[in-house]
Amino acid sequence: MSQADDNTSRDYDEIIDKIVDYAYDYQITSSEAWIRAKATLLDALGAAFEGLHTSDELWQFLGPSLPGGAVSGGFKVPGTPFQLDILKGAFDMGAMIRYLDHNDAFPGAEWGHPSGKPLDNLGAILATADICSRMAKPNGVPARPRIMSDVLTALIKAYEIQGCFQIKNAFNQVGLDHVILVKVASTAMVCWLLRLSKEQAKIAVSHAWMDGHPLRAYRQAPNTGPRKGWAGGDACMRAVHLALMAKAGQPGATSVLTAPKWGFYDVLFKGRSFELPRPFGTWVVENVLFKVNTAEGHGMTAVEAALDISNIMRQRNLVPEQDISSIRVRTQKAAMIIINKQGPLHNSADRDHCLKYMVAVVLLKGAQIDTADYQDNNPWATDPRVENMRSKITMVEDEQFTADYHDQDMRSLSNALLVTLNSGEQLDEVVAEYPQGHVRRSNTLELVRSKAERNLGFTLEQDRVQSILKAVDGNAFEVMPVNEFIDMFAVEE
Repeated sequence: MSQADDNTSRDYDEIIDKIVDYAYDYQITSSEAWIRAKATLLDALGAAFEGLHTSDELWQFLGPSLPGGAVSGGFKVPGTPFQLDILKGAFDMGAMIRYLDHNDAFPGAEWGHPSGKPLDNLGAILATADICSRMAKPNGVPARPRIMSDVLTALIKAYEIQGCFQIKNAFNQVGLDHVILVKVASTAMVCWLLRLSKEQAKIAVSHAWMDGHPLRAYRQAPNTGPRKGWAGGDACMRAVHLALMAKAGQPGATSVLTAPKWGFYDVLFKGRSFELPRPFGTWVVENVLFKVNTAEGHGMTAVEAALDISNIMRQRNLVPEQDISSIRVRTQKAAMIIINKQGPLHNSADRDHCLKYMVAVVLLKGAQIDTADYQDNNPWATDPRVENMRSKITMVEDEQFTADYHDQDMRSLSNALLVTLNSGEQLDEVVAEYPQGHVRRSNTLELVRSKAERNLGFTLEQDRVQSILKAVDGNAFEVMPVNEFIDMFAVEE
């Protein structure tokens, strides 16, 4: 005989308390965190501008949901003529950052972008902070506009929340997409930006866990598609909505994670509870991986190795499409799951999540693969030599690479390429452990800045780009009202 559910009221689940206490109370003292937060902000905005410049597909869903839907005092979406309500603004900003998969990443048991992977969170953060600033009045509430130090604080903390969950908790193993963490982290920080109470923040975060969550199907064969580019924006929009619902007085669900039979752990996580292997601090933003080159994170070192092999073959007057018999790629388990594909590639989202495509294009091109090389209208997308080269590539997991990938002191993303020529000769295997953009590469921040400068220059005049960089570097940046910073990225219709 089934028993009645226990309706005894409970305190909020400990995980919810930890998230909200950190979001509201933790004081950031790490100078390295502030430096890297500025870099991630520029990288995210640059990625958004690159998306606007490169993808006609992205433009199709940006802007007001209905004609004439511009909002006075709304979020001025950078790089566009749109001024939108807070929900559509958060969606558009999140989608723009993430659409080309050329922003930062933070690998672990779960793979994700805090911003659009970790950077995805910035869609919610920027839209909320900008509107709060535009609504601020001398005698109103809030009494002062949100300033850029608030954006950086929200960025650092959203990254930390998402990244710490990703280290040990594999949502992918139960078929859920990592944007569940974008929603949770963004919800907490949007509540803080809106100056809601901690009780209201707990309510909103409980709803973030209670939501139905996206399946990972749109990132995996055979259903990989462009939704993976706007899933982060969708999570940003939902985070803002949940914060507003808490503000409107909706109650929370105190045991949303732990409730027997009906809670998250029992329904969606196979009865397991979350592991948080380190306390929340600033570690994630200090160790985030920047995508300096356009490649899915787990394949970046394979691209670098392929470029080395291309140079070696050129020096020996060897032609890849004529002289290569086979290529073996040793890689990590995550790459075997995420970017190991055979058969036709149907769209740009398919191609940018296929290691064999990346390696083939680099070898045939003899140069770094670019964002444009994944697009449907690019010659490489239909070049039969690419498919022929893909057919020569095999991928195998190297258990040591996998172990080093999960080692929090290493966090490597190793790939090794072994090329066999038609003559039977094997070239020396090329192994690459830490890609450009990794915290262990000393030139990472310099490369990130150059990337942002290039991407912003696709749309903005160089004088304006330099003004933006100067503002970010300046002593007054942290006290700059958010709306003034966002106005620097405005374009006319």
